[in-house]
Amino acid sequence: MTQPLLTLLSAAIWWVIYSSAAAVVPAVMIWAILRWLERTPVVFNRAYFASLLWALSVVALGGLVIAAQHGQAAGQSVFALPWMRGVLVVGMLIGAFLVWRLVPRVDARRVKPTSACMAVAMVMMVVMVVGTTLHR
Repeated sequence: MTQPLLTLLSAAIWWVIYSSAAAVVPAVMIWAILRWLERTPVVFNRAYFASLLWALSVVALGGLVIAAQHGQAAGQSVFALPWMRGVLVVGMLIGAFLVWRLVPRVDARRVKPTSACMAVAMVMMVVMVVGTTLHR
């Protein structure tokens, strides 16, 4: 009884640690892009918080899809899986929503939804380029 509980707790802790490390680069990108698009400074720690929540959700969704495949697509690119492409779309929607709702400008106004979508699209473009480059 204790071992499965400790395994679950350990997995949850590593999930948060890896997601928080993975959220740093997208947070810097989102902060820079929103600063450029909005033409006013945005709050970095809120951009990091939105990126952290986004990374947690994408890692959880991607892990569920990979676990549901049961090794059927071994040796295949994860981008070739139709469910993984669906997770990428859902992840982009979640990311745009989180950036729009959680990242304020310094003047305490919310960033525009178009700016949030552009920031998320730029991050996803870099992720796709790096992901396909590492696969080859």
